[in-house]
Amino acid sequence: MSTGPGADSAPAPNSHDDAVRSAALHEPGPGTSPEPGSKGGTFSSLRIRNYRLFATGQVVSNTGTWMQRIAQDWLVLSLTGSSAAVGITTALQFLPMLFFGLYGGVIADRCPKRRLLVLTQAAMGLTGLALAVLTLSGHVQVWHVYLTAFVLGLVTVVDNPARQAFVVEMVGPADLRNAVSLNSANFQSARLVGPAVAGVLITAVGSGWAFLLNGLSFVAPVAGLLLMRTAELHKVDRAPRGKGQLREGLRYVAGRPDLIWPIVLVGFIGTFGFNFPIWLTAFVNDVYHAGAGTYGLLNTLMAGGSLVGALLAARRGSSRLRLLVGAALLFGLLEITAALAPSFWVFAALLVPIGMFGLTINVTANSSVQLGTDPAMRGRVMSLFMMVFMGGTPLGAPLVGWVTDAYGARVGFLAGGAVATLAAVGVGLVLARVGDLRLKVDLRRGHTHVAFVPRQPARPEELAATA
Repeated sequence: MSTGPGADSAPAPNSHDDAVRSAALHEPGPGTSPEPGSKGGTFSSLRIRNYRLFATGQVVSNTGTWMQRIAQDWLVLSLTGSSAAVGITTALQFLPMLFFGLYGGVIADRCPKRRLLVLTQAAMGLTGLALAVLTLSGHVQVWHVYLTAFVLGLVTVVDNPARQAFVVEMVGPADLRNAVSLNSANFQSARLVGPAVAGVLITAVGSGWAFLLNGLSFVAPVAGLLLMRTAELHKVDRAPRGKGQLREGLRYVAGRPDLIWPIVLVGFIGTFGFNFPIWLTAFVNDVYHAGAGTYGLLNTLMAGGSLVGALLAARRGSSRLRLLVGAALLFGLLEITAALAPSFWVFAALLVPIGMFGLTINVTANSSVQLGTDPAMRGRVMSLFMMVFMGGTPLGAPLVGWVTDAYGARVGFLAGGAVATLAAVGVGLVLARVGDLRLKVDLRRGHTHVAFVPRQPARPEELAATA
């Protein structure tokens, strides 16, 4: 299961050659432009055997995950008739990340990540099988769904930072940005198939079969992890056990504006702008009076846009904060426009660019934070990133669900878009005042620096030239 649903120093290179490649990736020479990806274009990471195994297993389990998400949302709506109940389910799934997310990062920094992922992926499969048994036996109640969602959230606390930080061990620093983008493309490709299959299954035989297939789908990532050649993994030093590691991680981020502002922005958008299970179920049920098939169609359209966004991100050679802020602004404005859409097909069509810009936000923030973090800190920093991005959902989802129930689907969707827009404008203004974000390469230390460079006043001759 992926997310779903990604610099003082880049990941420490394993050799001088890695340092040179990383430098070349970030700092093109005069008169040149950066190549897309690291060395082989959009799909360069797939030349690495361990990453191919990982990606293959993930696309299978991600398809099952999307099937379960659609079936879970529709089951809760069927049992309760309440958008707020869908919001509570979403909140419970992400509540552990809010409370325990940083501890998951400490565990990921201390322990072998491949071994952790075998355990967490197996546990996720078991939660799907448990929900399948309850649903197919006819004994499922809404509290069962709540409990399963909460247990899945507990597992995700460890799985997410471990999976995020494991990427660089498979592909190395030169291909990290490309691999992060392909992970998102992988997730969104599954999102094209999963909702459509779930809609058919729910209509034909019920939600239980979707839960069963999701549980079985986790055999693929577990097998892929076990088949990896450990000798080909890039070695990353693990953090030793010690006191104060949580505070150390927070202090590290607090002194880094290039890490703080992406995390702040995705926190607002994740809390208030990504509540699509609530909005789409409400639009389908209350505005368009349709069924599970239509819900699956809307999710598939959004996934199509997200896949385009992921592939475009895989071709980009850098992650700029200006791109992050611009994508967030357009994302919020598109949500406001969709909330006011006059017809079903206009609403459905707007979900495609919403998916594209939402994915651009996720990949750009994820890759810039990962590349900007010291390897020994990566688990803790990524756990903070995911805690803010996903952990805000328990706060936002019930509130958004209540607004949607009380004032209607259009008002709920519009409110989420308005918060995303205001957050993008606010962070953009702060960054404009602080200065430009620029990359500097220090080959002697073997990694890339990122620093805020204050804007310099224009010289008199420059002012005269623009007059």
